[in-house]
Amino acid sequence: MAVAELVNMEGEKVREIEISDEIFCVEVKAHLIHEVVRWQLAKKRRGTACTKTRAEVSGGGRKPWRQKGTGRARQGSIRSPLWVGGGVVFGPKSRDYTYRLPKKVRRQALRSALSLKYGESRLKVLENIEFMRISTKAFHEFMKRLNLQKPLFVVEKKDEILEKSARNIPYTKVLRVEGINVYDVMRYDEIVFTLPALRNLEGTLS
Repeated sequence: MAVAELVNMEGEKVREIEISDEIFCVEVKAHLIHEVVRWQLAKKRRGTACTKTRAEVSGGGRKPWRQKGTGRARQGSIRSPLWVGGGVVFGPKSRDYTYRLPKKVRRQALRSALSLKYGESRLKVLENIEFMRISTKAFHEFMKRLNLQKPLFVVEKKDEILEKSARNIPYTKVLRVEGINVYDVMRYDEIVFTLPALRNLEGTLS
């Protein structure tokens, strides 16, 4: 099995632990990672852009002027797309951008993303993360000790002190293990697991 260093909050090595080959040592399939990131971003799109066609714009019930004899171009409605205030031709309409993606594809893409981070030595495992009170300064100093620049922290359960301490630091995110996803794994430079979160993930993905 693959191994990783288990470190404490001071950044000191405690011991080496075994991690699952099925999750952290699989073949990296870039096309799956790309497909899942596209799927996630599509789900985030609101799709609320909407324009009115000539059938939906109010007014224009009668012909503006007679067909012949005025010297002007013939017109049938003031709501024609040629008129100011008229309808829009082929404009955007409200739509849902989501689509289905098989669960096996999503899981394999997550394994590929985690394997990529592990292969680049950008994965850390912490014994635990505990703060006595909410403090952005203390959390920033903790990141410096671990030499982290743009980290994603994956924890086992909700920790309000940790989440509020980290939320004002740019390019830093605290995520519960059940919410881990390909987009966030790829977006952040380093991924930091607590040991309980790592074991939880191994139980889910293995």
